[in-house]
Amino acid sequence: MPTTLPPPAPAAAPERGTPQRAPSWSMPLWAAVAAAAAAGVFLDVASAPVGWWPLAFVSVTVALLSLIGRSIGGALLVGTVFGTVFYTAHLVWVGEFLGPVPWLALAGLEAILFGVGAVPIALAYRWTARHRPRGAVQLLAVPLLVGGLWAVREVVMGAWPYSGFPWARVGMTQVGGPFVEVASWTGVTGLSFLIVMVCAAVVQWLRAGGFRFARGLLPVGVVAVLLAVMPQFPTTAAGAFRVGWVQGNGPTGYFDVKAPGDVLAAQTSATSPLYGQPMDLLAWPEGGVDADPLSDPAAAAALDRVVKAARAPLLMNAATTRGGDVFNTSLLWTADPADRQWHDKVNPVPFGEYVPDRWFYELIVPDLVGLIQREYTPGNNPPLVQVGDVGVGLAICFDVIYDTVIWDGAQQGAQMFVFQTNNADFRGTDENLQQLAFARMRAIETGRAVVNVSTVGTSQVIAPDGTTLDSIGVDTAGAAVSTVPLRTGLTPSIVLGPWLTGFIVLASGVALAAAGFSHRARTRSGDTNHPTGRRSLR
Repeated sequence: MPTTLPPPAPAAAPERGTPQRAPSWSMPLWAAVAAAAAAGVFLDVASAPVGWWPLAFVSVTVALLSLIGRSIGGALLVGTVFGTVFYTAHLVWVGEFLGPVPWLALAGLEAILFGVGAVPIALAYRWTARHRPRGAVQLLAVPLLVGGLWAVREVVMGAWPYSGFPWARVGMTQVGGPFVEVASWTGVTGLSFLIVMVCAAVVQWLRAGGFRFARGLLPVGVVAVLLAVMPQFPTTAAGAFRVGWVQGNGPTGYFDVKAPGDVLAAQTSATSPLYGQPMDLLAWPEGGVDADPLSDPAAAAALDRVVKAARAPLLMNAATTRGGDVFNTSLLWTADPADRQWHDKVNPVPFGEYVPDRWFYELIVPDLVGLIQREYTPGNNPPLVQVGDVGVGLAICFDVIYDTVIWDGAQQGAQMFVFQTNNADFRGTDENLQQLAFARMRAIETGRAVVNVSTVGTSQVIAPDGTTLDSIGVDTAGAAVSTVPLRTGLTPSIVLGPWLTGFIVLASGVALAAAGFSHRARTRSGDTNHPTGRRSLR
């Protein structure tokens, strides 16, 4: 009689407590690329000037989903697509006058760096996939790690190459939203970290079961509530200060038709309605004087007349030459030369105010490089002038995007800030309002009033809570005297900002390395409960 084989025994259920890796949720590569492109659009719309801040959360969440399960090559591709769509749209103003080459070069560089920064995030998902989907590692540790790695990417891109370009950060999208006051505690980098962490926690909750696992939303809910209810850190009222500020609308663009002295004449003319009004300080924008008053007697005499008529010191800006070096300089011009103070721009704009590695770029685009004749030298003096007993913090144009310049001014004793800028080369573009969003963020972050004065607009006076007190629109000559509150005391973002940034970078790097070593050890030991990690592009 033939032997009948018994039916195969059912597969044994996993032992209780056996770790189960999270569902992969890995999109096909084509879908991930499409999702990354959509996420880039969402982040641009979330940023100034549109400023639909909730879309930042949508953008980051979609971007993270597109990185799950990716190989190194796939993550690089998906991240670069996100960066290409976002930066090409967000920085279109770069090519307004110089054409597409500088615009596409900057957007392309930023996109590549963004793509490289996506690889560690993809590795974080791959190296932690062996952990239980509803465990603490997936629901708490992974969001913390992903938020940290995103913030690290922003820090690196804000510092390298050529002093970096920290123009577009997730935290900056919240300047018009309900969470912006958190920046006074954490700074912009910390706010970016928290926003991405919330999005990463939502992703992990979805992977753990979504609405079938309601308690998995608890970490997200706690952080979201804290973001919503956290008040702005209080600074101490220290009186009031009357600032006259003037938007001359002169021919300050690189290609504007002008004769020597035309810019100074425009500023002087626009200032005249303020004569006779009481003020403690008169502020002009970057490039408001088109001669070096330290070496040009006619320009110096003209400024002396303005100071005498205004009966207040004048904070002006010009290119100055000292010891053979050229600086972008803000000068506090006073009747007594012995009382004059100055601050030189800390971060001259590469390919705008100087050309790094000029010999190399002249081989590639000699005509464009040839337009940049001056080579500005970075300044190293404090971003502060003292007007009587009041410290006035400074940032010249794009220096407003560098955290350390703002932190330094506040730590040196600034009770308010004056930001001087020249937007004339970007008339009719989004650059003006994107930069103005930074000015608002700096007011909230430091708890101090800001006078943001431009050559051609928009100029604004911003209260310590970020609200607008006075404004002059674009392409308009105008002047006003505004009374702004003075504040003392340092917010946690100023005191802890450098330490928090360093901690996020260090802790994220160590955590990612630990995840990698753990993953490698389990792979070598033959643990099959981990993703194998395909080498193909996916």
